Amino acid sequence: MSAGALGLAAARRVTPTARLVLPASADRAAWLTARRDGIGSSDVADVMEVGYKTPSHVYYDKRGELPADDDAGEAALWGQLDEEATAREWARRNRSVVRRIGLIAHIDHDWMRCTLDRRVTECPLSREQREVCALEVKHRNAFVAGKWRRAVPDDVLAQTLWQLNVTGYDHIHVACRIGGNDYRQYVVRRKGNEQIIADIVTVAGRMWQRVQAGDPPPPTGNPDRLVELWDDLHPDRDGSVDLADTAAHEQLLTYEDARLREKAAKAEKDGAKAALIHLLGAARMASFGNEYAYGLQPTSKAHVDLARLAEEFPEAYAACVTDRPGRRLDIAREYRLTEELS
Repeated sequence: MSAGALGLAAARRVTPTARLVLPASADRAAWLTARRDGIGSSDVADVMEVGYKTPSHVYYDKRGELPADDDAGEAALWGQLDEEATAREWARRNRSVVRRIGLIAHIDHDWMRCTLDRRVTECPLSREQREVCALEVKHRNAFVAGKWRRAVPDDVLAQTLWQLNVTGYDHIHVACRIGGNDYRQYVVRRKGNEQIIADIVTVAGRMWQRVQAGDPPPPTGNPDRLVELWDDLHPDRDGSVDLADTAAHEQLLTYEDARLREKAAKAEKDGAKAALIHLLGAARMASFGNEYAYGLQPTSKAHVDLARLAEEFPEAYAACVTDRPGRRLDIAREYRLTEELS
């Protein structure tokens, strides 16, 4: 690289090893397009199978086969709206300064990308040097508070380690609000995580090679998320496909065997439940010596009489009750297993 090219590259750097792709002021459409030109920090958790979605989601998203604007729902909306408040509070508590930056890419590997929530221009860990680092902001509901006791959970760890790889920083700060009012903060460091970063880079690199080659990864990860993905990719199913020379026969047997085992397990569970309640007699609880073992606890569950609602309050029924279309897997009778054959 010539001296002039080196100077241009250095001028474009916004972190030790990254350049700016899009400023924070860029519109969302431009950001959604640019993020498909590489693997971002929000993709890494799914690629590593510690996120909500699967590696297949990342592949088809980068290939442009999924809608560009994937609405993540109310939780994501309020997280975005609250991001500024949480970032400002982190800066106040740590007597620091934060700035928005935008989408960045590794100076030598353009496909390595991330969007930093904030760049920290006055790091509280190094007042004298005014070391530049970054802040990642998260908002989570109270049901996952246990995952944030001592350190950040695996999905956030994967994301921040990827940010360290792209930016060249030594550490990333994390601020999280749980349940709206439980504030917590952490630091994720490069030191001690070098091997994990290397592993993430290897797996993410293989995914990017697959994206470029049009080679889908094997479907792994949460089966429910995979079913949702297949439905998103094929919303208008029609016709038939010949699977005679595929693994479909084996998968049919696996499915049917699991169905029968599930049925048998439920029957066994229900039988044990009946026996335990029988042993209670007239008592509400049972103990082993002085130690509580099991008991019957009162519960309640809302029940709606739909027939009465439709008859007496037809307008309310029409306004509140809707059909939710879906699909069930139908196995042909000749391929269904019975208890005798399993």
